[in-house]
This record gives sequence, C-alpha cells and structure tokens, in this order.
Amino acid sequence: MDTIASLFSFITTPVSWVIVQFHSVYGSLFGPDTGWAWGLSIVSLVILIRICLIPLFVKQIKATRAMQTLQPEMKKIQERYKNDKQRQSEEMMKLYKETGTNPLSSCLPILAQSPFFFALYHVLNSIASNDTIGVINERLLESAQKAHIFGAPLAAKFTDSPEKVEALNSSLTDVRVVTAIMIVLMSLSQFYTQRQLMTKNVDTTVKTPFMQQQKMLMYVFPVIFAVFGINFPVGVLVYWLTTNVWTMGQQMYVIHNNPTPGSKAQAAYLERLSKHVAKHGKTRNRRERAIVKAIVAKGRDRNEYERKFINGLNKAGLAAQTDGTVVKNENGAAVQAEDGTTTTTAAPKRQQPKRQPKSKRHSGAAKPAGEPTSLTKADDPQDAKPSGSKGNAKPADNGSTRSRAQSGQRKGPQRPKSPSKK
Repeated sequence: MDTIASLFSFITTPVSWVIVQFHSVYGSLFGPDTGWAWGLSIVSLVILIRICLIPLFVKQIKATRAMQTLQPEMKKIQERYKNDKQRQSEEMMKLYKETGTNPLSSCLPILAQSPFFFALYHVLNSIASNDTIGVINERLLESAQKAHIFGAPLAAKFTDSPEKVEALNSSLTDVRVVTAIMIVLMSLSQFYTQRQLMTKNVDTTVKTPFMQQQKMLMYVFPVIFAVFGINFPVGVLVYWLTTNVWTMGQQMYVIHNNPTPGSKAQAAYLERLSKHVAKHGKTRNRRERAIVKAIVAKGRDRNEYERKFINGLNKAGLAAQTDGTVVKNENGAAVQAEDGTTTTTAAPKRQQPKRQPKSKRHSGAAKPAGEPTSLTKADDPQDAKPSGSKGNAKPADNGSTRSRAQSGQRKGPQRPKSPSKK
C-alpha cells in the first residue's frame, strides 16, 4: 500500500487541506473533537469531488449509450472475423473512430475519483498510525483520533486487533458492528444502482453481450466491496458509502429525466410528457424540446415508444415540429413526409358520386339528363329478361338485340357473357 500511496502523494496535501477546512466549519458547530465534525468533513469532501466530476459523468452517459448503439455492429464484426483476432481488433478500432466513440469514456468518473480515494485512505491510515500528513499537524491528529462515529473511531478497521482498537479508545464490538453495517449498506447501494441501470435504463430491443456483462457486474461489484471493505477504515467507508448514495441519486435523476432510447424508463418518460403536452399544448423547457426534436428527426427509425408518443399527440389534435415545439393541429391532420418530418396540411373532403338505387339499375331505366354516372355498371335495357319468363323460355327477338341462350338450355360450350352483363 505504501507504493500506491507514494504514487498519489501529490494529491494527499490538497485532500488533507480540504478536510481541515471543512472540519473548521463543522467543528465550530458540533465541537472539534466530535465524530460529526470529522464525518461531515469527509461527506463534504465527497460532495465537492462529485460536483467537480459532473462533466465527466455526462460524458460517461453519452459513451455508455454510444456503446449500446454500437453493440449490433460490434457483434457482426466479431462473427465475421472470429478466426482473425487481429483483423477483428482493427475493425473495432475503425468503428470507434468512425463513430467518435471511446470505450474508456464510461470509466472516466471512476478513474478520476481514484486518486482522491487513495489519498483519503492514506490520510486516515496515517491518523491510525499516529503520523502527521499533509496539513494535519499533531493537534489535528489528536482531535481526529478522538473522533468516533457511533462508537467506532474514524481510523479503525474491521480486521484490527483488540489492542489497536483499545488504543483508539473504543471496543472491538463497536468497531465491527459499525463497520459491518456500513459494508452491507455500501454493497446494497452498489447493487441497487447497477440493478436500476439494467432493469430500467437499457434498450430492451437489442440483446447484446454488453447487457450480459453489465448483468454480471451487478452481482460481482457488491461482492468486491464486501471483501475489500473489511480492510477499509471507518472514514473510508463513510467516503465510499456517500459516493454510492450520490451515484444512486444522480442516476435516478438521469433515468427519470433523460432515459436511454428504447428502455422502460423512456416509455414512462414519454407517457408523462405526452400527458403534460396534451394538457397544456406545449413543452415546458429546452430539454423537452430537444427530446421531441430528436424523436421527430428519427422519422421511420423511431422505436415503439416514440411512435406511440407521436400518435398520441396526433390524437390530441397536436403536431410535433422539427424544432421540437408542439403546435395545435386544428385545420388538418399531421402528415409524415418521406424524410420523417411532420407537417400540417388541410385534408380535402372526398366527393362521393351519387349511387343509383338497385331497382333503378336493374330496371334499366333511362338516366335523367345531367345525372352523374353511377360507379356500378348498369345493365343494358335491351338485355333485360321479359317479365314472366321461366325455365327455357326464349326472349323475343325484335331485331335490335341479339338473342342468347339461357343457362341450362343447351349442351356444349356456352357463348361468353357480354362484359356489360353481371
């Protein structure tokens, strides 16, 4: 551990300085030697670090979604070059370059937070060893050693011996109970965060190996935290538990307001957005306009939830525009063009031609002048059967019409019916 501590020694002094500054504030409220003063100083350090890492968190979200989008293409490359690993790697790098995706971007927040984690571990380990470090002098060192969180010293570990715990003015039972509870809470928060990501914010329309890997990590990470947590001081457990809670809350906010396309979270979000827009007739802010704009721009590539959203607006008499705004559609229906854009056009009324009564069509009566022609073909008047004809009776031949045999009158091939006859 000394080797790792020496690698991150450049950040040990800034971390200890931030803790001391927060301790001076909370010490004036709760007392300088209390666990509240030192514990809240560590929590405040976590919040400060995570606020600084928000831009990296946004990049992580974009990188994760980009990787999910590329999974089908990556799977094709793996199947095509499964016997040529070098060519497979080359094609993967080419795909990343063409799409501007970096697989390591999803790990940026963890990598950026690692130096602070190891620096804090080294600071608390030095306090437990009664060594000054950074800006923590002997007076602050003595105050930190007196600080207890629910009876457990900040520098105590689950694996510490009874003699070492007694030197920190505490009991082994208190230390192990507190550390065990914090380790369980830390593992559960990590599991819930990963499970929330897998069950709500993953595109369910694409089944890829990436989803299987994430599902495996959902169970592996809590076990890793539980195993290594017994070697962490109480102060580090406070730091890591606060980090997990912050990550969980931050992810809940992102899933609720900016879900992954095709996920269950997107279906719930678009349902809420559709109800609001149908009620007020407009979007609330720039973020909602950006989401509507992205959906309209997809055109035929919209998923099931996005098509349902557009159809819901149309039924409510609204039309989504290419700039993300929503307008009332009173004069016409929303028409989707070939490029997927939505426009509003007036729907012309269809003129139906007049249809003659059935008795009039069969009687062959002459049409009045100026009456439009019916869509159905009228029988020729001279081909109508004379009233009262039965069986094999032949129609009279008046010289103006051609007589034809009735059905069943003679054997052999029949003369085809006139195209005008039914």
